[in-house]
Amino acid sequence: MIDRIEQFHLKNLLHRDIKPENFVIGVNEENGMIHLIDFGLARLYKNLQGLHVAMREGYGLIGTARYASINAHLGRELSRRDDLESIGYTLLYFLKGKLPWQDVKGSNRKAKYKKIKEMKLSLSVDKLCEGAPSCFSVYMNYVRNLNFAEAPSYKHLRKLFEDTL
Repeated sequence: MIDRIEQFHLKNLLHRDIKPENFVIGVNEENGMIHLIDFGLARLYKNLQGLHVAMREGYGLIGTARYASINAHLGRELSRRDDLESIGYTLLYFLKGKLPWQDVKGSNRKAKYKKIKEMKLSLSVDKLCEGAPSCFSVYMNYVRNLNFAEAPSYKHLRKLFEDTL
């Protein structure tokens, strides 16, 4: 998954809707190959001159609330760090079978999303990753602490999981 998003980011694109349903596994000659799909919310994060888009705020939630980054919930312009944070939530979902905010209810969608945002903001990474190998909390702390335009070290992120395996 990290390989796929790295390749996407190398094309100056953000996915902006990372979730389990947007990764599929190939068959036959591509058996075991992971593919990234559904580019409906994808957007360039660099312009044609190679300049990173500016940080802006005031957006509505972009993506799927369950897997969206904290920045997405706060209405901020998204960047590579946000796709990676969403991958972290996806991996935790695969490992645990459920995320802490999965059964949150609200009187309407806006109220539900507000509760999810509040849970993500108040839940420490250590608590979120409780029971998971330590590479998960290291991963989540790393991606959450990336600056807006900072290039992630995909190699470092892959190595966290490879060393654990």
